[in-house]
Amino acid sequence: MTRFITYMSKTITIENLSTAEKMELMEKLWDDLSSSPDYAPPKWHGEELARRKTAVKEGKVTYTEWDKAKKEIRKEVS
Repeated sequence: MTRFITYMSKTITIENLSTAEKMELMEKLWDDLSSSPDYAPPKWHGEELARRKTAVKEGKVTYTEWDKAKKEIRKEVS
């Protein structure tokens, strides 16, 4: 199925975007959505965050700062 969106007054075929372009678009969409006053994350997000926080406290997992993780991801996909 071909998906189209209108972005900056242009129609874009999502399948034709590079991985880096798709990630950039997702980031812009998320920034806009998450700043909306009527947005509320689903309940399972909080549950998953609590599960992960417990795993970190127990030393079962570690995490990477988001800015560093984004750089690493972009490096891998470019």
